[in-house]
Amino acid sequence: MTPLWVDLELDWRGGQSQALLALRGLRARGHAAELIALGESPLARRAGAEGIPVHVVGRRATRLQAALLLRRLLARRRFDVLHANEAQALTAAWLAGAHHRVQLVASRRVAYRLKKNPLARARYHSARRILAISEYVANELRASGIPGERVEVVHDGVEVPELPSAGLRRQARARWGVLDEEWLLGCVGYLLPTKGQHFLIRGLAALRALAGGARRNCRLLLVGDGPQRRHLEQLARELRVESVVHFAGFIEDLSEVYGALDVFLFPSLLDALGTALLAAMAHALPVIALARGGVPEIVEHEQNGLLVTAAEDTLLPEAIAAATSRLLEDETLRKRLGPAARATVEKRFTAELMAVNTLRAYERILSPEN
Repeated sequence: MTPLWVDLELDWRGGQSQALLALRGLRARGHAAELIALGESPLARRAGAEGIPVHVVGRRATRLQAALLLRRLLARRRFDVLHANEAQALTAAWLAGAHHRVQLVASRRVAYRLKKNPLARARYHSARRILAISEYVANELRASGIPGERVEVVHDGVEVPELPSAGLRRQARARWGVLDEEWLLGCVGYLLPTKGQHFLIRGLAALRALAGGARRNCRLLLVGDGPQRRHLEQLARELRVESVVHFAGFIEDLSEVYGALDVFLFPSLLDALGTALLAAMAHALPVIALARGGVPEIVEHEQNGLLVTAAEDTLLPEAIAAATSRLLEDETLRKRLGPAARATVEKRFTAELMAVNTLRAYERILSPEN
């Protein structure tokens, strides 16, 4: 089988990580998967470094320019499946009329319903199959009018790493000046209001105001860049926690980050699933997440993590602080939740399983019975 993936994002985020894992998994199973991506994008660079054929669109190319490249490529080559990994890629495929030439598959990675704009909806209606990354997303698609038989759930997956030795863990913590007696809380994600990092800063201030040394000896590591960074830095100063909030920016190799943490926090207000959350769980970290979007499909409260709810969003910082305080004070709970989180990923959310399920979706689409 020869699948052609398209991804026109310039940044490296969860969707691009999943694209690379899927391409790697498909090729490992003998399928000649290829990629169309923006020049200079991390995805194009990383895929090329692994020997995956990459057809490059200019760094500042419009969707129409991408559509023209795609149309020329489809006229010259035969591909079994065209897989649009994100919305811009799907737009380019639709503009190119790709659904008339090849089986068109689209990934849906966001947790909100389709826009009512007829043109926006037409893109998704042109796809033979839409692969939702969670049941939550699948339900939103069906509620948007996509026929149920054209929606299929393929959960994202992550690689399950070896756990770091005590020496590597100390080395990772030293990178951010974390002492042995201190707790390092962490979050990985693009810095946007909907990702909820402001709740963590407010929650840290509330946590450190509580009685007890364990709560006061906390630092917060925020990994990722985005338009909210200056606002978040200002918030940390206003709450007088700037000395214990570390803005690490974009980090390419996150293994050292996860290896340094004591607790992983995932405060996203509406995430379709949560690649960073899955990666933290794969590293056997105890996790705290908001019970929103697709997250409850991963985290089962008090079984493999803690889920946080609040009557209104303004109460979330205190709820996060209370859940964190509970974890810090209960060593038995921490030691139970971390391994349980890793076991969940090993059973249901590995990169290998994601690639296998993607391939099975292709095979169903290409079956003569369909």
